[in-house]
Amino acid sequence: MSWKILSQLDQVAHIIQQSQERPQLFFKHSTRCSISSMALRRFEQSGILDSTEIDCWYLDLLAYRAISDEIAHQCHVQHQSPQAILVQNGQILYAESHGMIDAQQILQLIA
Repeated sequence: MSWKILSQLDQVAHIIQQSQERPQLFFKHSTRCSISSMALRRFEQSGILDSTEIDCWYLDLLAYRAISDEIAHQCHVQHQSPQAILVQNGQILYAESHGMIDAQQILQLIA
């Protein structure tokens, strides 16, 4: 599996609705931030993208800031970058940013 790309504002509500069927993860990445690049690289190397148990959505924060704001609004979390937000059954199970993003913890939550 690979990243699903989040590029349309109306996708956010649809993705949250899809969390009723299977876990959905938003990953917000700033392409100009070295910390964000490090977190993204570590996340991708974790193997989580190979999981068939979760959909992982990549958001280029600089290109789609309005989408990031919508995620923050609908998920009731403060905007951060980088940030990983796990939604299952319409509920936020995990929301971490920067060095606290832990793909293994996310996998444990959905197991």
